[in-house]
Amino acid sequence: MAMQFSPTNGDFTFVSSSEAQELSGTISTPDVKLNMGVDGGRDPYATTFLRQRGYGWLLEVDDDDNEESKPLLEELDIDVKDIYYKIRCVLMPMPSLGFNRQVVRDNPDFWGPLAVVLFFSMISIYGQFRVVSWILTIWIFGSLTIFLLARVLGGEVSYGQVLGVIGYSLLPLIVIAPLLLVIGRFDVVSTLVKLFGVFWAAYSAASLLVGDEFKTKKPLLIYPIFLLYIYFLSLYTGV
Repeated sequence: MAMQFSPTNGDFTFVSSSEAQELSGTISTPDVKLNMGVDGGRDPYATTFLRQRGYGWLLEVDDDDNEESKPLLEELDIDVKDIYYKIRCVLMPMPSLGFNRQVVRDNPDFWGPLAVVLFFSMISIYGQFRVVSWILTIWIFGSLTIFLLARVLGGEVSYGQVLGVIGYSLLPLIVIAPLLLVIGRFDVVSTLVKLFGVFWAAYSAASLLVGDEFKTKKPLLIYPIFLLYIYFLSLYTGV
């Protein structure tokens, strides 16, 4: 006894016989079109529902996960070479040495002056760290005073430039600090070294901040800069 089933669409043929154990069949399928677009594999009803209500952004895929992380110094905008060059410009303010000293004013940064001010704070009054906050306050508000005075006198300078120049110009006071520890018992020599350090710091800052635009008004800006560094030195020595 044999049975044969032949569907009208010709997709499948099955033959069964009690005498034969063989199974044979053929399958033919119509063309199947798959949608492999952006929404492939998603419920089309859910996709349509989200897009109609303005939530289509939930279906987007972020392709920026593989971005390379930048170095820490670059993230903080710290250029060590630039800071080192500015330190040399401040410590050697003589024009004959060939340094482009205007970079200290024209390209101000924050981290270099902050490091100088913090270092000066740490060595002030022989390790009494309570003056650190006071020195930082004098740096910020003293620079603000110089900035306001410079703008009143007609100078074209920004607060960031003044802040950077005043901060970097503390380096001469840091240089003379070890000498004061050695010659502190000799009053005359110690006084001369202090005056030299203050003049060095004030000259380095004034030569950058006091330009030709001040003309005859230069002493009005140089004098408060000189007084500011005397005050910084007094915070270090405790006098």
